Amino acid sequence: MIEDSNEDFEAFQRYVRRSPLTIPIYRCVNGDDALAFLYRTDRYADPQSAPRPGLILLDLNLPGTDGREVLRKIKQDETLKLVPVIIFTTSNNPKDIEACYRQGVNSYIVKPMNFARLKHSIESLIDYWFNTTVLPIDPMEQR
Repeated sequence: MIEDSNEDFEAFQRYVRRSPLTIPIYRCVNGDDALAFLYRTDRYADPQSAPRPGLILLDLNLPGTDGREVLRKIKQDETLKLVPVIIFTTSNNPKDIEACYRQGVNSYIVKPMNFARLKHSIESLIDYWFNTTVLPIDPMEQR
């Protein structure tokens, strides 16, 4: 999860813990940290500290390198572009939505400001992406 808001991250983490899933969640708080994680550089050089994600939840409005640039880099990289990316942001700007889909985002969710709706959005996201869809297997894991 690439998210600078502690509140949004904690809400997401709380709902994942309540679900029957046991999935590890790794958090990056800005775009530069996310790129270091994804490319296993800096403090993430050890693959144990930065496993290949099965799914990326990405906020657009991040400090430093923003989510738009992170998305562009992910979708242009042969080793990362199959990882599904879900935009989870407060931006409902039609230009942002269109630009993200043009770059290959798999889903775009506008974070509701209402707590009950946020809970429903997170629960729906978890159910769809972890119970309904079939995600690609990381080619590195097949070896």
